[in-house]
Amino acid sequence: MHYALDENYFRGYEWWLMKEAKKRNPNITLMGLPWSFPGWLGHGFNWPYENLQLTAYYVINWIVGAKHYHDLDIDYIGIWNERSFNINYIKVLRQMLDYQGLQRVKIIASDNLWEPISAFMLLDSELLKAIDVIGAHYPGTYTVKDAKLTRKKLWSSEDFSTFNNDVGAGCWGRILNQNYINGNMTSTIAWNLVASYYEQLPYGRSGLMTAQEPWSGHYVVESPIWVSAHTTQFTQPGWYYLKTVGHLEKGGSYVALTDGLGNLTIIIETMSHTHSKCIRPLLPYFNVSHQFATFVLKGSFSKIPELQVWYTKLGKSSERFLFKQLDSLWLLDSNGSFTLELQEDELVTLTTLTSGSKGSYPLPPKSQPFPPIYKDDFNVDYPFFSEAPNFADQTGVFEYFMNTEDPGEHRFTLRQVLNQRPITWAADAPNTISVIGDYKWSNMRITCDVYIETPENGGVFIAGRVNKGGIWIRSARGVFFWIFANGTYRVTGDLAGWIIYALGKAEVTAQEWYTLTLTINGDFSSGMLNGKPLWTNVHVNFPKNGWAAIGTHSFEFAQFDNFHVEAHPDMHRAP
Repeated sequence: MHYALDENYFRGYEWWLMKEAKKRNPNITLMGLPWSFPGWLGHGFNWPYENLQLTAYYVINWIVGAKHYHDLDIDYIGIWNERSFNINYIKVLRQMLDYQGLQRVKIIASDNLWEPISAFMLLDSELLKAIDVIGAHYPGTYTVKDAKLTRKKLWSSEDFSTFNNDVGAGCWGRILNQNYINGNMTSTIAWNLVASYYEQLPYGRSGLMTAQEPWSGHYVVESPIWVSAHTTQFTQPGWYYLKTVGHLEKGGSYVALTDGLGNLTIIIETMSHTHSKCIRPLLPYFNVSHQFATFVLKGSFSKIPELQVWYTKLGKSSERFLFKQLDSLWLLDSNGSFTLELQEDELVTLTTLTSGSKGSYPLPPKSQPFPPIYKDDFNVDYPFFSEAPNFADQTGVFEYFMNTEDPGEHRFTLRQVLNQRPITWAADAPNTISVIGDYKWSNMRITCDVYIETPENGGVFIAGRVNKGGIWIRSARGVFFWIFANGTYRVTGDLAGWIIYALGKAEVTAQEWYTLTLTINGDFSSGMLNGKPLWTNVHVNFPKNGWAAIGTHSFEFAQFDNFHVEAHPDMHRAP
């Protein structure tokens, strides 16, 4: 819903991802959480609570659309990621969900800190009733007294976001257990699922696995995936943690879960301090050492004859194992008692379930750098409203577009489609920008056809050596070549436009196609308009490398076509 009357339930990859997840596990839980809201909800303010009913209507339409168009049942809905909540909005959302017959959809709040939402819930019975789950981000395995007093489910509704090497895997293994042991949290959600974005963007490779080269098809099933499997392959939503969980005498922890039907899963971790630091919060020092741990199964569990054993050892490659099945543990003559020898940085899952499997996957294609010569004319049969491959929108939305009034060369283009700044989660730039290429590129030539749709105030740019993105996009440096509908051009050293290298007049107006060419070679740059030099030998000494990019001066409609970039160590030798 980019605009007030724009209802679209096919944008983005999330619909496909949710359906694929449901195919593999029909019991998987689906949750929605707004990070940003469309600008029209704010009526000119960067605030989603100007009209509570309208914002609730927007969110509920998304839930209804998920079911109507994709047969997806959203189980939980959040408020606003890591930003302010509004008590009255939460109540209105609950009322409108119920009115629409969506009583099954539960509310989680506030996806930030434990407080002040927990205290407000204790003081407001209607709010307490409206919220089903208290979700906190990066709680460091601990909760607070007020949250426990609500007697609501407690979740770590965003956690991890740590580089996905073995230290990241150790972080993930430790908090999956200790979020419940220390903080009574019955769910831990990793941000993010798959690192499928340029690694030099903020939080590079902070996914459970890595697939950041769509041009080569290369991917890596990282160790956090197999750490996840120790829990997720042997439990399901609806299983219960047993109360007999805790810390091991010489470091580490253990949890036990059951489905209430006789099945039992025990997960043991001995992650060391050095090898389990998460990106946040600061981890107080603790010690883990070699130990023998004895477990005794009691009650109905004492009759379990056999437990399957799955094992992970993180660390040195010579000792490293990832999710390896070991010989079963037989308990027939042991009265439910068994002893394990445990070293540092291990994970052990003991379970009655026999369905565990490491599976297999084809050998991924070899890793390749981004092609140094890259073209896209956008004349491809992609679904409407989808983004172009390899372009990474940092602000704004760049979608495939068909010009019904242009039967010629520019019938199929890439269009920036947001005409109003969203209600943002981070301090996004007032411009729109999409980056592409190899961050290591230094010398490059970028050519692109551009079309300004907004008279007088409109403007577009192409850029090279763009050095920042994500939450840091406002301060991105690079070489930016702008043209404006008022008949001017500008060359800047930053996206914000504060560092001006050159400016002047250009034969440019709105609603006409122009070809821009930006050449960066060493410490100098030049630009052409429709193949003719517009500015030359502008000195640029920072940054030394970065992505190519396209974008607009403001949140405005504009089109791009025939994008072409060539990156060479020495542009003098370039064709």
